Amino acid sequence: MRKSYVFTSESVSEGHPDKVSDRISDSIVDLFLTADPVARVAVETLTTTNLVVLAGEVRGPAEITREAMMEAARAAIRDIGYEQSGFHWRDARVDCVVHAQSADIAMGVDSSANKDEGAGDQGIMFGFATDETPEYMPAPIQYAHAILRLLAEARKNGPLKGAIEPDAKSQVTLRYENGKPVGAQSIVVSTQHREGLSPADVRELVRPYVLQVLPAGFMCEEENFYVNPTGNFVIGGPDGDAGLTGRKIIVDTYGGAAPHGGGAFSGKDPTKVDRSAAYACRYLAKNVVAAGLAQACTIQIAYAIGVARPLALYVNPVEPRCDAARLETRLQEMVDLSPRGIREHLGLNRPIYSRTAAYGHFGRAPEADGGFSWERLDLVDGLRDLLNA
Repeated sequence: MRKSYVFTSESVSEGHPDKVSDRISDSIVDLFLTADPVARVAVETLTTTNLVVLAGEVRGPAEITREAMMEAARAAIRDIGYEQSGFHWRDARVDCVVHAQSADIAMGVDSSANKDEGAGDQGIMFGFATDETPEYMPAPIQYAHAILRLLAEARKNGPLKGAIEPDAKSQVTLRYENGKPVGAQSIVVSTQHREGLSPADVRELVRPYVLQVLPAGFMCEEENFYVNPTGNFVIGGPDGDAGLTGRKIIVDTYGGAAPHGGGAFSGKDPTKVDRSAAYACRYLAKNVVAAGLAQACTIQIAYAIGVARPLALYVNPVEPRCDAARLETRLQEMVDLSPRGIREHLGLNRPIYSRTAAYGHFGRAPEADGGFSWERLDLVDGLRDLLNA
């Protein structure tokens, strides 16, 4: 691996059109899981100018009607903060064409007397962790998320209320020396704002939040600090660009610093291994790095639809302090990586998914109600005896 280089990652805010779609889809997942922890949900959302379209398939309680899903969509839009003429939580048209889950899919996934629950689809899932930040995340994506999260908090409840609007993007390019980040090469922030603010105004509104996130001495040169480079960003959100569920999978994961299997997370209940197994891979990789067994770790799991056991597990530690094959064996002894085993170990059959829809599914703190359970470090003690083994 190269020791000196620059690397870039981007993030998008909860008000970005694709993230609005992710949030709505995950709100519907939570709606179903609140009513029935074993409900099945696969819902996609399209957003555009004052229009939301919900599509997909579900299996759950009859009281979760199309009207209930449409109201969940409006509540999500309201919480994000859209009350604009081109996209308003109250005024937007919401169409729901969600239908019942395919019987063929249900047959492959459901458990029976002689068959454990199978994976909801074939596919490959990856997880990653690195010791370059306290969150065990690549620094560029972690900083990019943090900038936008601070801006969103200030927009909703702080000094930026009424000045900036929900749609925003960030991009962080860091310089690495000897494999560790040492400073920012460039920072880009684009944020929707109210009419009348100049580019210079927006630049100074954004600056303190960037400085708050970056470590001391990391700020880039002034000429490489770009805020709203086009000069104006008043029209935004789904009114400015259509949004779709699942189009920001690199933003959702590791900012391009690690492989991605290709499957999106949002809108899917935890029987879908696109989501649950990717969470399990992150959980395992994070515990490996936290245990001191590697500087970084990539993990891949493969599944076949309707088959309970994973087809393969691959562990690739960087600067390893243990044998990778022994590590693969130990991880499979510690965690049942069948779809059911993952859900039970991480407690995934809960309404904990709306909060994951923006600012990354990883690098977050585990929460008391089970949210972000895949960020726990409860395997560390069981792994440490592999040091130098």
